[in-house]
Amino acid sequence: MLKSFPPRGPEQRWKATGQSREQAMERLLAPPFVLTSSASQSKRRTGLTKTLAWLERFPGHTWQDRWNASGADPAGNIAWRHMAITWLQSTGWSYQNPKTDFDILGSGMLTLISGDVIRPSLAWLLTPGTVQILTAEMARSRDPHGFAALAAVCRTDPANTHTKDGALRRIATIMAAKGGTVRDITVGDCLELADLLLSMGSRKVDTSVYFYRLLHATGVFPEAAPATVRVFNPKNQGQISIEQMIDRYGIACRPIRDLLVDYLRERALSLDYTSLRAVAFGLGKLFWRDLEDHHPGIDSLRLAPDVAAAWKQRVAMKTARSKTADGDIVETQVPRADRGMNHLAAVRAFYLDVAQWAMDDPARWGVWAAPCPIREEEMSRKKEQSGRKSRMDQRTRERLPVLPLLVRTVDAERRQAAERLETAQNTTPGADFTAAGQHWHRPVTKNPTAKVWAQAPATGRRHDLTLEEHRAFWSWATVEVLRHTGIRVEELTELSHHSLVQYRLPNTGELIPLLHIAPSKTDAERLLVISPELADVLSTIISRVRDANGAVPLVVSYDTHERVWNPPMPLLFQRHIGVENRPIPAAGIRDLLNDALSRTGLTDASNRPLTFSPHDFRRLFITDAIMNGMPPHIAQLVVGHRDINTTMGYKAVYPEEVINGHRAFIARRRPTRPDRADPRQPARPNSGSRTRGLARRGRGSQRQPRRSGAEARPGRRAVHCRSRPADLPRSRLPHGRRKRAAKGLNRVIVKIRERARPSPSTSLMARTCEVIGIAEQLAGCRIGPSARIHHREPANGAVDGVCHHGIGDAGVVVDGWFARRVAGPVDEGFLPSGDIDAERIRAVQARSLVAWVVLRHDRRERLSRFRRDTVRRVVEERIPPTDLW
Repeated sequence: MLKSFPPRGPEQRWKATGQSREQAMERLLAPPFVLTSSASQSKRRTGLTKTLAWLERFPGHTWQDRWNASGADPAGNIAWRHMAITWLQSTGWSYQNPKTDFDILGSGMLTLISGDVIRPSLAWLLTPGTVQILTAEMARSRDPHGFAALAAVCRTDPANTHTKDGALRRIATIMAAKGGTVRDITVGDCLELADLLLSMGSRKVDTSVYFYRLLHATGVFPEAAPATVRVFNPKNQGQISIEQMIDRYGIACRPIRDLLVDYLRERALSLDYTSLRAVAFGLGKLFWRDLEDHHPGIDSLRLAPDVAAAWKQRVAMKTARSKTADGDIVETQVPRADRGMNHLAAVRAFYLDVAQWAMDDPARWGVWAAPCPIREEEMSRKKEQSGRKSRMDQRTRERLPVLPLLVRTVDAERRQAAERLETAQNTTPGADFTAAGQHWHRPVTKNPTAKVWAQAPATGRRHDLTLEEHRAFWSWATVEVLRHTGIRVEELTELSHHSLVQYRLPNTGELIPLLHIAPSKTDAERLLVISPELADVLSTIISRVRDANGAVPLVVSYDTHERVWNPPMPLLFQRHIGVENRPIPAAGIRDLLNDALSRTGLTDASNRPLTFSPHDFRRLFITDAIMNGMPPHIAQLVVGHRDINTTMGYKAVYPEEVINGHRAFIARRRPTRPDRADPRQPARPNSGSRTRGLARRGRGSQRQPRRSGAEARPGRRAVHCRSRPADLPRSRLPHGRRKRAAKGLNRVIVKIRERARPSPSTSLMARTCEVIGIAEQLAGCRIGPSARIHHREPANGAVDGVCHHGIGDAGVVVDGWFARRVAGPVDEGFLPSGDIDAERIRAVQARSLVAWVVLRHDRRERLSRFRRDTVRRVVEERIPPTDLW
């Protein structure tokens, strides 16, 4: 900037400094330098006389020459007075009180500066601080019209009085050091002063460059001057050279340093500035500088296996800094999100490029060709990509349901903030007002300001209603534009009035409004159709940013990626700060989103405040568009992806989609299945084949229990040996194990009957639940009650309550009822007719299921899909057994 706008150099001779002592005294004691107070004027006369007498001692043809020869300029605007007081005391021309001479000399020097007799340096004027009354003296005697114009601009500026006074004092400082009036100040003069303020490095020094903004708003600078004060920010000083990129890491090996510079110079032709800086950081800092720190004196790219392995482990970690409760900074090593894969890829590309170039130009690159320490199989990103995809999908699934709440919140905040500001503006300072259901008090400010302040009587806190309305509006605008377009944050900040275009359909002549997205990440422009909702948002934004002439102001933005200043553009996302319009940067967009989310009270899965990044809206837009029928290849064009796989990677996968798709597939396949293929259909009764099988074995279809004989002892259970039903699976256990399992089952059922002894007044339903609970404790699992009940009269001679069971033919007789467990639900019409009440049927069903679950648990056989699903619902979803009957 200093090369483009050089400051004015120091002059050695001009009219006022070449005057004699008598001429200078005569001019400085006449208007406009005369003070209204006679005492102050007498004090000024004495100070001029003593100061000029002290300067006459030094050699020179002008007063400026004598000033430079005195050595007072390096001493500063305080220490020089002690030098002059020492001379006055030696000549007997001093007051008894040295403080009187101190004040008088300051008054005389102020007159010499305002009269342009002496021009001290900027450092003298700022060390230790600028004289407070310098501004008033310059405005009264040097350039009244220039300071009047500056004061007019200050009255329309919302900045506080302290900031404005400091800016005017800086302008007076430039005039005192460079001479001339306000109109004579150049951009280079402001740059020189700004650099000096930053170099002083003291917190007490005001480094604000607001004075440049005032001068530019007054029209002092030419059209070629930068329109924004942000050019003075050291972070916005543009691109640095490749040599500077590498030299800032302090590489000791000069040949390697030169190699890296040559390599980056070759790569610069195909990389943008941001990517070039990233490669320089990876190669210069994380690769070679790290190797030099751990292996001093290394000077070859041919790395030993142990050296390469140790470096790979270090590059996969990074240093994280955190503050303790005492304020101490603690450094810890944490893994990088990508496990250092990006830096490994840069180093691998460096080795492979050098090897390839060595074949084309051996003299230049051949000496550096070496085996690459990073193998191809080490560059697998599948696990990293899968983990990132899972995290991003979960992030999208958390934020998509709460997006309507965020939209309602920002819209309500915008309306309420606008109502508060409008009501406060129409309220006289010192009065109370009510807005949006809240009571406020507008305080009386000492100095007029463009901001509107209000105080909440309940808390006593003052609120900047202007700032609150600004933040509420731009939060709403950001959310609306991002959710309707899915654009990137850098594309959002580059939207301008020129982005609104239209297209006429050739067939119907209908005008279609389009939003032109400037090339950003993929260097490809695209057009988006503007929906009616988005059109309302854009029109509201344009109406807000328009100036008094109805045009969108031109603002200068700084590209933080390419480190260049963009030409003035009518950007839509801009705000008025002081006397200039500034674009809202990407960091400001993120702050607005977080501020809006803080008012919703939303939290994530870990109970921390939910945050939205601008890129979250891009993922939400793609997911919502594809789920609502937009073809993926169209979504790819809308969002500006080169690869459709990238677009599908942005789309979050929802379990409902898989479930609904699978169910639809099953529904389509069901008509083509056999009758028994559907597990929900009831099992058929015993078929003729089974009857014929019994006949071949010499039995009838009606099985009779084996008689126990008259010698059977009373109270003993009769075990009926029957054939295995055809629709029940044959046990896969040997005969001996089946007998042991039957005995174990018998013991379990005995325990159930012994423990389940409720009172006679207890209903059968309560008895059923108790039996199920006991069986669950014994079996170690939850029971899903689903069974079919078959009515059967007790056998002759059988005792009521006899339990008939077996392994080969799994059946149970409980309370005179025979129940067997087969696949199928309960309520499908398989209950036989009879004098049976509902509670008794359910009790029989539950007890049959208890015996079946215990039996299956004891046999350690797998449950069928339907049975397993029933048990799963009881175990995982904690559904009470009675809810499934």
